[in-house]
Amino acid sequence: MSERPEATAPADAVQPVTLALVGGPTAVIGYAGLTVLTDPTFDPPGEHGNLTKLEGPAFGLDAIGHVHLVLLSHDEHDDNLDDAGRAALADAGHVLSTPGAAARIPGVVGLKPWHSVTLYGDHAPVCVTAVPAQHGPDGVAELLGEVTGFVLAAAGWPTLYFSGDNSELAVAASVAHRFPEVDVAVVCAGAARVARLGEARLTADAKVVLGIADLWPGATLVPVHVDDWAHFSEPRAAFRAAVAHDPARERIVLLDKGAAVRLPRARSTVAHA
Repeated sequence: MSERPEATAPADAVQPVTLALVGGPTAVIGYAGLTVLTDPTFDPPGEHGNLTKLEGPAFGLDAIGHVHLVLLSHDEHDDNLDDAGRAALADAGHVLSTPGAAARIPGVVGLKPWHSVTLYGDHAPVCVTAVPAQHGPDGVAELLGEVTGFVLAAAGWPTLYFSGDNSELAVAASVAHRFPEVDVAVVCAGAARVARLGEARLTADAKVVLGIADLWPGATLVPVHVDDWAHFSEPRAAFRAAVAHDPARERIVLLDKGAAVRLPRARSTVAHA
């Protein structure tokens, strides 16, 4: 592991990644020969802890096949890791998360911010770096536990950022400072709020997503975590309306559940992938 990884994809990377949205924060990403799964949530609708799930996944684990890598932003909230998702971790090749998650879940590798590991897919070595994330504003995030984001980089492939449940633009800016050439940003949005924390916004809203678009002017933005849960205060329709008049909307791909896309691509719209 290293504290200052240098591996980045070249600016003219041409190999596309594939991304399919399962629902919530869960996406399947094909990257340099690796099948990558973000924050696994596969349970049916219903009450999950103190959260209410409104819709189930677009497809199950049986439709994905072997998962080489799970990027788990945190393990302590049911909308990012549910019962079916936990069961899936044991079958994955590698699971990367926070040091706290590694202490709680056997087989998980915990990475501190800016530390990295290298995995080997079919096409190129993939450098996976843990990057900072903050689950709510100052004074609130401390109550919600440790969260991480990730950056994937491989020679000849787009550099990809997965934000995890990060609500703060300044935290994303610290990632952009270290990784200025991100090509695809998968951002947990939805402006999550829970009653016990009042109006505190716990994930990105459209304004923050647009700010992230400004950090990486050439990147394609893929909002996830905008569906399926009752505590999202800015679901799909509201998000779409909020970005409708911003020039960055041309770089935003708001995938329907179950839909897939190859990224980056020349132009896109927020309506559908």
